[in-house]
Amino acid sequence: MAVIAFANSKGGSGKTTSALLLACELANTTPVTIIDADPRHPISTWAKMPGVPERLTVVTNASEKTILDEIEEAAARDPFVVIDLEGTASRLMSYAISQADLVIIPLKEQQQDALAAIDVIKEIHRDMKAVRREIPYAVLFTQSKVVAKSRTARFIAQQFRDNPRIDAFQVEIFERDAFAALFAVGGTVRSMGTGDVNNIDAALKNVENFTAEVIARLRANRDRQGREVA
Repeated sequence: MAVIAFANSKGGSGKTTSALLLACELANTTPVTIIDADPRHPISTWAKMPGVPERLTVVTNASEKTILDEIEEAAARDPFVVIDLEGTASRLMSYAISQADLVIIPLKEQQQDALAAIDVIKEIHRDMKAVRREIPYAVLFTQSKVVAKSRTARFIAQQFRDNPRIDAFQVEIFERDAFAALFAVGGTVRSMGTGDVNNIDAALKNVENFTAEVIARLRANRDRQGREVA
């Protein structure tokens, strides 16, 4: 069982898209619950359209008072629980982070997103003190340009990657037509055809690489914690 929370206190960071991409890809082979804790409930809206994977359960969070019970129930049922948190700092965010095996902090390569990501990192460290355990986390660059990144984008990404106190995904979520289309037409990247969106093969490869790195991080974290306990 693994609980994976997606958190950024700034809206528009690619948080919901990244969470949905991961949940759908995992659900291709194993049962997954995704908890929609964003007040706009974008994933719950997506789930009303056709093409939801059979192994994917979507839970619409009721309130901060129910989030811990929702996580516990989902974790008892499915191997993976993915949480799309609201785009503001809150007690709900803190509660979910406290239960996470991995917190993913999506951000675009922009200054406002970077500052919001730092705020989330500070919140994670406060939560670590509260629960008295390490909570692994890593930043994830989203909506990245495949080519011709701006100087500002390169600078912001490098500031995070060069910081020894902040972990960052090697994989980036690129700006792809298929990712934007999910919330317009429903379904998953795997269910889209080459006639539906551009560069579908590249989009699918991006999702596969992202999912593989998430799994590798979860395994590495568990191995490290096992050695510490021993």
